[in-house]
Amino acid sequence: MGAHDVAILGVGMHPWGKWGRNFVEYGIVAAHAALADAGIDWADVDFVAGADTIRNGYPGFIAGATFSQALGWKGNRVSSCYAACASGAQAMHIARSQLLAGFCDVAMVIGADTTPKGFFAPVGGNRPDDPDWQRFRLLGATNPTYFALYARRRMEVYGATTADFAAVKVKNSRHGLENPNARYRKEVTVDDVMNSAVVADPLRLLDICATSDGAAAVILATPQAAARLGHKGGVRLAAVSTVTPTFPQTVIELPNFSTDSAVVDGASSLPFRQAIAHAAYEEAGLGPDDLDLAEVYDLSTALELDWYEDIGLCGEGEAESLVRAGATSVGGRIPVNPSGGLACFGEAIPAQAISQVCELTWQVRGEAGARQVEGAKVGIAVNQGLFGHGSGIIVTR
Repeated sequence: MGAHDVAILGVGMHPWGKWGRNFVEYGIVAAHAALADAGIDWADVDFVAGADTIRNGYPGFIAGATFSQALGWKGNRVSSCYAACASGAQAMHIARSQLLAGFCDVAMVIGADTTPKGFFAPVGGNRPDDPDWQRFRLLGATNPTYFALYARRRMEVYGATTADFAAVKVKNSRHGLENPNARYRKEVTVDDVMNSAVVADPLRLLDICATSDGAAAVILATPQAAARLGHKGGVRLAAVSTVTPTFPQTVIELPNFSTDSAVVDGASSLPFRQAIAHAAYEEAGLGPDDLDLAEVYDLSTALELDWYEDIGLCGEGEAESLVRAGATSVGGRIPVNPSGGLACFGEAIPAQAISQVCELTWQVRGEAGARQVEGAKVGIAVNQGLFGHGSGIIVTR
């Protein structure tokens, strides 16, 4: 076990969907599932790291305390954090830091969300200094528009086609069919995708992920506590990357319209998304060739292709060939999103990075059922939060 590794004792989820309930209810289901999976009680948890939701009122901003109260006040320590779609990874980093520092023995990481109907919009109010407000109000850059700009770039630079994008959705829908926690469990064809409504050219409705309700939780422990609790030689959290971009950013990451060069210690050769994965690999002492599977942030089908290159599965402009060859399907050389990805789940922002760790844990345990990646031992999960929040996590056994 590496010097920075901690044990993953248990994982749990509340199925994704549109349930119309309080987000705390989803979190409690996920928490109890993770505790049962770990074979421990709530009384054994010393620390709770909550990933915040910004749409669900005051309790959403104090998620660590919110879930501790709902599970039963018992004096445990808490933290709460918001990092957009990277909130779960940042909560994971906080919990791991507490464990490695010796401040606790067993920690719960938890995130849950209830989302509005339709695509995300900025938080209400007139806030001209808010970059998220600016990109909606000044550029008209809704999330689907944002995704489409990247898709159009991929077509112009690498020759991707809408059929290539559709093939990603087809693959993920086939994977999600086998996942009981997925919201969409229906296989689709390339024609289904290409005949669905255009939302933001070149992306169709089935190219873009939905917004969903859902929750996920993970129980982490020090190696010593894991052994004491009967978990020896199990699943490990080997790296958590929460890096930020470096100047200059040659590919704009909305809603950041510019970057500040006031504090620069040499220019990075890596774009932001590549830097996220690189930092995780470096921390774990592993590389792309060590991976057995990956969970990547498929806000759109085109963005999944970008991630193939960003995490080093292939060279620039080669992602389409991986999909065409079936390399990223379960049974292929390097399965990507065996869970079904956001294509089958939709976005429940504070829970997303945590749910990816749930999937990696089930996979490396060999407990993923019909979507199991044979012989899985090492997996990476990556996503990206707006405002420069990186999210890269490596799970091993």
